[in-house]
Amino acid sequence: MALDEKGEMRTSEEMAGLLNELALAGRSDITLVIGGSLGLSQKVVQRADMLLSFSKLTFPHQLFRLLLLEQLYRWFKISRGEPYHL
Repeated sequence: MALDEKGEMRTSEEMAGLLNELALAGRSDITLVIGGSLGLSQKVVQRADMLLSFSKLTFPHQLFRLLLLEQLYRWFKISRGEPYHL
């Protein structure tokens, strides 16, 4: 999955469902590619199975890594039917 501003925006519930579908299909290796300050090369975008966007905003690379980690945590909590906020 390439994270790109031109990608598709999905809700946390939709992403949790996608992770479940991938797991059921036996696809346990997922690569998430974050672009640098100049974005992603066209080769990376073309090779990706999915383009995903978190926002129309631009974030510093290090901050986005933290946002992505938080979203992965949220997606797995939703997938397990566990509450996200306690």
